[in-house]
Amino acid sequence: MDLARYAKYRGKLPREVLLLRGLPCIWSRCSFCDYIDDNTTDETLIEKIADENLAKVTGEFGRLMVVNSGSIQELPRSVRVKIRDLMKAKKITEFWTESYWAYRKDYEETRRFFEVETHLFLGVETFDDHLRNNVLNKSMHWSSPEEVAAATDSICLMIGYKGQTPDIIRRDIDLMLSLFKYGIVNLFTENRLSDGLMDEEIKAWFKQDFSWLDDEPNINVLWTNTDFGIG
Repeated sequence: MDLARYAKYRGKLPREVLLLRGLPCIWSRCSFCDYIDDNTTDETLIEKIADENLAKVTGEFGRLMVVNSGSIQELPRSVRVKIRDLMKAKKITEFWTESYWAYRKDYEETRRFFEVETHLFLGVETFDDHLRNNVLNKSMHWSSPEEVAAATDSICLMIGYKGQTPDIIRRDIDLMLSLFKYGIVNLFTENRLSDGLMDEEIKAWFKQDFSWLDDEPNINVLWTNTDFGIG
């Protein structure tokens, strides 16, 4: 896929951002996610893309974000070692990345591995169990939002698909702000897998009623899916 894979994000919480290729996502069945098209079993190619883009990192912000169309655990260990060593060499002290709920028992080990402050963003999308599992097909189950907060301090929410209501979104935003240190809010973009899922009306409502999230210091709202400069 011809995608932008390195960017300097100079907005809120500035960081360098990398989009690497990873091994296939452990789940790969979310109803809305076409990022799995970027996965590959070719580890030589994964290494090549990682080397090309890690070489661009300067460390100027002290913060690095790496995503790979799945979970950080789906990068070969050799690539994860290169990321860790690069952060040490460039004096990067904060690492942002993503991990699926099925890896939660490995979260602490993953944080220790990178030897810097590491935030594992979980794609919760919504705390509404029906929407998350029956509409988005995330296959993520927990007893309460507090169980999620005990596992990670950072989540992603998604806004703008059919079935969402203002009350559901208000609750999701309230939980994000009250239970988690960091949040990324993604406005839904239609893709080849999600035909008919997008709800333009709820997106328009959200943009009008929640523009104030841009003033929240630890929340990034991606009003378009390439706002971080990658993709």
